[in-house]
Parts: sequence; structure tokens; C-alpha cells
Amino acid sequence: MAKIKALTGAEASAEAMRQINPDVCAAFPITPQTPVMQKFAEFVADGIVKSEFICVESEHSAMSACVGSSAAGARTMTATSSAGLALMWEILGIASGLRLPIVMTIVNRALSAPINIHCDHSDSMGARDQGWVQIYSENAQESYENTLLAVRLAEKVLLPVMVCQDGFITSHGVENVAVYDDNKVKSFVGELKPYKPLLNVDDPVTYGPLQLTDYYFETKRQQEPAMEEAKKAYQAIGKELKKITGNDYGYFEEYQLKDAKAAIVVLNSTAGTTKAVIDKLRQKGKKVGLLKIKLFRPFPYEEVGRALKNISSIAVLDRSESFGANAPVFGEIKNALYDAKSKAKLHSCIFGLGGRNIYEKDIEDLFSKLLTNKLKGKEYIGVR
Repeated sequence: MAKIKALTGAEASAEAMRQINPDVCAAFPITPQTPVMQKFAEFVADGIVKSEFICVESEHSAMSACVGSSAAGARTMTATSSAGLALMWEILGIASGLRLPIVMTIVNRALSAPINIHCDHSDSMGARDQGWVQIYSENAQESYENTLLAVRLAEKVLLPVMVCQDGFITSHGVENVAVYDDNKVKSFVGELKPYKPLLNVDDPVTYGPLQLTDYYFETKRQQEPAMEEAKKAYQAIGKELKKITGNDYGYFEEYQLKDAKAAIVVLNSTAGTTKAVIDKLRQKGKKVGLLKIKLFRPFPYEEVGRALKNISSIAVLDRSESFGANAPVFGEIKNALYDAKSKAKLHSCIFGLGGRNIYEKDIEDLFSKLLTNKLKGKEYIGVR
């Protein structure tokens, strides 16, 4: 049985952490991630969890502490946003290169300059090639459930995982969240069985040795099959979690897509707004649909290509730019459609940078342009 609680997205992530009860959590506050760690710190202070909570002087130190604890054999979690993720940059590659199963909530926020504390995806998209699995969440419910899945996934394939949610929109918005039975969740998560922990003196190992031209290439090469394994394990673990939640954990969600003539591809909270627009337009006989990406790394090229192959006109909405190149999500969709030999008209749309709202009217206008072939070049939605 599930208890329905009124929670923000940040609190939902903290609730998942409470049930997971990690051995170690190292974190530094940054808007809008702070409520995640603040709520979890309350659980620690109240003795509800047994986690060792390490307060550090920066996000660089937070991830460094996580690397140390995970290498020692402790189940380890953290959270950050924006400049905090950027400050971790050096250590992100260390965590993935050492194959440490750290799970980190990312509350998406714009990167400076100019200084901005609101939502876009420039932080996590900037880290998309750092060797971390990336899962994106439409709402608080998904943030909660994706965190549970992420722990199992990370420990199965020995890769760190980011679970992303939109800053303020999800992290500070209150929703009804189904929180599942503690014992069932505990059984699902299970106990960590660390692989080659540093503290096992009977099986001594070295972490982080110097590798030059002799072995570095081989070490990095091993991360690719691990990512491929993560793609398989994501669905297998999702099927187990479905027995508790009743929900599906596909690489993406298809909404009214099967007979759609025009479709939007988007991540996170804007998918909810898009669904509302689709429902309205469907009542008017408009064949429109949505593909919401959930697993962004590893990217499911073949499956996305099949899902979108027969759609005539597609707009890919990115909440971040890749200056001088294709926007992050657009580039991946283009690759998927090329492999699928699709002849769809594909359009790149940038929106919501620095937290600027996208409204139902904006999405209606976008669908209208898609259906009438009036979308030309790259579109910047809502920019003056």
C-alpha cells in the first residue's frame, strides 16, 4: 500500500533517500537543491536514518567525499545544482572512471553568466559525457521513483547515476506523491554488496592509480560496455519496481504518439504542459503527440528511431543550448532518425533558458506550425 503525501519534488527525493538509508551522504547547499539535503538532514538529526551526513565546504569536496566513501564500500548519495555540479566537474569523471555507484539528485538550474537561479538544463546537459547515467523526471512522483531505481541500477552496473528534476518547477512545487511501503522499498533496494572495497584488507586493491599510455585507453574502453549494460539493466530493474508501484519504466514515454502526424520531444516538467495541450488539440481532431525522454544516458537510439520513424513533423524542445552545434536533445534525436532512415521534418526549438516560462499557448502555436509546415530553421520559443 502507498501513502499519499503532499510533497515538493525536493521532499520526494529526500523521502526516497530516507527509505534507501544510504551509509554516507556528503553535500553542500545550493539553490534550488538545498531543500533536498535540508530535508534529509532532518531525517539524520531525528535518528530516522543511520546515514553519516558529511557537511563540506564546497561541492568539489562533496563529490570528493562521495568518491572516498563509495570506494571504501559505503552506499553513497548526494545532490546538487548548476554551479555546484560545475564545481564537481573534475570529480565527476573520477567517480565514473573508478566505476563508483554514487547516486546524485540534480535539481536543474541555469549556469552563469549572467547569474541566474532558475531552471534550465545547461548544468546536467553540460555533464552528459562525463560517464554518468542520466535519468530525467517529469514530476515529483517520478523524481521519487527514479531515485529508487537509480540505486539498484548504479550498483548493478557500477556506474554513477544522476536523477534530474526541474528547479523550482518540480523541486518547490507541491504535489500528491504516492510513497510506497518502507519494507517493500527496502526489500527492492536490498543491501549493498560492494565490489572490491578499499577496506577489505583480505583483498587489497588500488583505486585511482596513474595510467598513462599503457592502460588509460583500456580503462576508458571498459566504460562503454558498462553503459550498454546499464541500458539493459534499466528496464529489467524497472520491471521489478513496477511490482511495487504499478508504473512503467521505459526509456521514454509515448503520449498519443501512435497515429500522430506531428510530435514534440521534450524532457522533464514541460512534458506535463505538452500533454495538457495534446488533450485539447485531440478534442479538435488534431493528430498530435509527445515523446518524453526519460533515460538520456545511455541514449536509446534504436528505440527512439522506431517510435518516431513514421511521424511527418517533429519539434525537439531543448532547455539548453550547445553553442555552435546542435542542441543536446535535438542532436540525439537527429542521430536516431538518421539510423531509422526516417524522412520526418525535424526542427530544433530552444525554450525556457534561465527559467523563462513556456505556456500552453506557445505549445499550441508550435503544433500548429508543425501541422501546417510553417516551422523554418531553429525556433527560439518565448525570446524577445
